[in-house]
Amino acid sequence: MTESDIKKGLAGVVVDYTAISKVNPETNSLLYRGYPVQELAATQPFEAVAYLLWNGELPSEDQLAALRADERAHRALAPNVKAAIDLLPLEAHPMDEVRTAVSVIGASDTTGGGSVLDAAGSPEENLARSVRLYAALPAIVAYGQRRRRGLELVEPRDDLDYAANFLWMTFGEEADPVVVDAFNRSMTLYAEHSFNASTFTARVITSTLSDLYSAVVGAIGALKGPLHGGANEAVMHIFDEIGSAENVVGWLDAALAEKRKIMGFGHRVYKRGDSRVPTMKAALDSLVAHYDRPEVAALYDALEREFVSRKGIYPNLDYPSGPAYNLIGFDTLTFTPLFIASRVTGWTAHIMEQTAANALIRPLSAYNGLDERHVPGASA
Repeated sequence: MTESDIKKGLAGVVVDYTAISKVNPETNSLLYRGYPVQELAATQPFEAVAYLLWNGELPSEDQLAALRADERAHRALAPNVKAAIDLLPLEAHPMDEVRTAVSVIGASDTTGGGSVLDAAGSPEENLARSVRLYAALPAIVAYGQRRRRGLELVEPRDDLDYAANFLWMTFGEEADPVVVDAFNRSMTLYAEHSFNASTFTARVITSTLSDLYSAVVGAIGALKGPLHGGANEAVMHIFDEIGSAENVVGWLDAALAEKRKIMGFGHRVYKRGDSRVPTMKAALDSLVAHYDRPEVAALYDALEREFVSRKGIYPNLDYPSGPAYNLIGFDTLTFTPLFIASRVTGWTAHIMEQTAANALIRPLSAYNGLDERHVPGASA
């Protein structure tokens, strides 16, 4: 076997079919079930996007109403989940809180009889579990931020849509429609992206016929890494380091001389720029205007302009989402948990797709260790 036979990171390897999403190379558009994501973000509530990912079609009015009723019935933070979060140190990363909370939810779900042989669950059970996780995650993420700020839990409201209720539970006040719209768009943009690292992790776990919750917990672990979901946190740290647009050139000179990886730029799939960026940048611009923070836009534009001119590498979705979430009022540590609250829809869609046409995912490796040898004194 030669070096060229090894596909590090599975780069370029097609491992299965999926009907959930794809990047259309002709238009450079990310498609959810065939729909360009920018069209969905501009026209659909996040509940409708979740329904689309799970069911393959946009919902009718009655179907959307039914999903909303189901989601709203499961919004409250369960006492045992809250208790588990409260046991964790305040210094724990919020991703650890969310991972723990999902484990508790999974352990509390006794549908299916509890036998490891039945862990995978029926399609109906897994769809119901998907909706419950989707409904519960805003309370988990919101409470995590509030407890780190020394604030009490805010109970959900059933008169608000998903995005508006998420903001209500986090900040304890109704958000302006401009803010709700920007947040809703971000949730749609983050919901799904084919066989990325966390989704593939979920599919690998699912392929063993493990349960949906275990697959989601594994996906959360993959998303925590800065080369995947943690990148939006890293973008905000970069903005904090630079300080203002006037400091961009000097900061970038030093960063490139030190061969630092500049997070928020580049993508393994997109070669002509991330198709989600214009939609998220428009949402960021609306927030900049709403909060009257032109210095944020100036820093954003200066760093993008300088980095693209030097390296020819364009921003990815994390670049505009980081400052957008900061303007809304989310702590930087909360950014990746927000990613979870969105991507759980895509993860669970893939879990159900993997289960429906399963094959155990078990790749081969090329051994490059020592040749066979024997322990001194061992009998032949």
